[in-house]
Amino acid sequence: MTRVAVYDTTLRDGMQAEGVSFSLEDKLSIAKWLDGLGMDYIEGGYAASNPKEMQFFLDVAKLGLKNSRIAAFGSTRRADCTVDNDVSLNSIVATKAPAGTIVGKTWDLHVREVLGCSLDENLKICTESVRYLKSKGIEAIFDAEHFFDGYKENPEYTMKVLLAAAEGGADALVLCDTNGGSLPERIFEVTQEVCRTFGSLVVGIHTHNDTGCAIANSLAAVRAGARQVQGTINGMGERTGNADLCSIIPNLALKMGYEALSPEKMRMLTETSRFVYEIGNLAPVTNLPYVGASAFAHKAGLHVDALRKSKRTYEHIDPQVVGNERRFLISELSGKSNVLAEMEKAKLAQDPKLARKILARVQELENEGYQFEAANASFDLLTKKVLGEFKPSFELIKYHVNVEKRRTGEIVTEATVKLKVGDATEHVVGEGDGPVNALDAALRKSLENFYPCIREMSLIDYKVRVVNGKAGTAARVRVVIESRDKQSLWGTVGVSENVIEASWLALVDSVEYKIHKSAS
Repeated sequence: MTRVAVYDTTLRDGMQAEGVSFSLEDKLSIAKWLDGLGMDYIEGGYAASNPKEMQFFLDVAKLGLKNSRIAAFGSTRRADCTVDNDVSLNSIVATKAPAGTIVGKTWDLHVREVLGCSLDENLKICTESVRYLKSKGIEAIFDAEHFFDGYKENPEYTMKVLLAAAEGGADALVLCDTNGGSLPERIFEVTQEVCRTFGSLVVGIHTHNDTGCAIANSLAAVRAGARQVQGTINGMGERTGNADLCSIIPNLALKMGYEALSPEKMRMLTETSRFVYEIGNLAPVTNLPYVGASAFAHKAGLHVDALRKSKRTYEHIDPQVVGNERRFLISELSGKSNVLAEMEKAKLAQDPKLARKILARVQELENEGYQFEAANASFDLLTKKVLGEFKPSFELIKYHVNVEKRRTGEIVTEATVKLKVGDATEHVVGEGDGPVNALDAALRKSLENFYPCIREMSLIDYKVRVVNGKAGTAARVRVVIESRDKQSLWGTVGVSENVIEASWLALVDSVEYKIHKSAS
């Protein structure tokens, strides 16, 4: 298979997305993960921009990365200085990174109105800048900024810029759809022409998603001959984002027959997507292709019935190939097949009468405001209750929550929980940042000596939604809690007119699920 090099720019272009900010430690953690994934290049950042970015390069060199080449980003020299005293170029050199990526102007509009120099002077700038990096023993990757917009208005000049970079010794010429306004047909035609002209050099592609075509544009460029693809994990980036490598990589390998990642590394893609979201403290986008939680989630009863007979009927690949999993969603719209599929997954007996009984209970609860699509653990417990196989791990006697605001402005929240575990009675107090946090602390303190496995779990997300908004402050609320341990992730749900009670119900389900899971 033909090899396509994957160039990750999450730590530079991805950080330009609104709401995204990585600390130095975050960047180092992501770099180590991406190296384990097998990325060919990891772009570390713009070293000249601030001390944190430069420190990254000094620290990442100590990690002993095994698979990836670190690339330092910068720009061609300024028009008013030489390469020897240009801050950006010398910052790249100072990073001691093996590769340097410099962005150069290819659109004559930008040369005249942004750089403020002649078109011929820009050609000289590009040649000298690339040559300077090569003279320092650095692999030189030339990012041809606004290439497709420039080619549209002045194709002759954009090709001259590429030639200038090639004459300087560039190892790769990367065509950038910087404004993200191009469509696949155009990307293919132009990239094909560049590959014909510069056949001895690696041609790369860097696209943005302003038309929603970043992934398609990247794949079109590869079909046209590009052999390096730049992008970010989860498509993070400025404006509407960059090309998403979590889709590009499996599309290249599974749909187009190119070599990008080994099958073993491909199975890390879903975990990689979630890892970057977690490090960035960002809510995951559930409907991302391949790696999203909903990518292989099935709700329609007809679909689930077909899938139980043949997995190929409603899935284009096996989810495990990219480290994801098949999910059958349970709701009032579900049919008996959805419940049977969940029972099959849980290795429960296939009993259509029992499935109808479970579905009837689900529909009753959904009428009260429950939803089980994001609460797989609560559904698992519901099934055990209907089967008569559920035995509570503890019995609540009472709980009490107190929120106190003091003159100083300090807010103190305490929760008291009294419950029975077997013949023992526990009566403990927990403090927290809010009522749910305090309840969680008190519940854990009550149960940890009886069920040490609870120490392994943590709550990672908490969502509240009003079910019947027209009821105003008397409305029911639905609380969904997401929890995890080292092996898995699970969701639980609670519904009540009282948000504390709804939270308690979801919290109890989460703890019960962990206890039963650990015991099985």
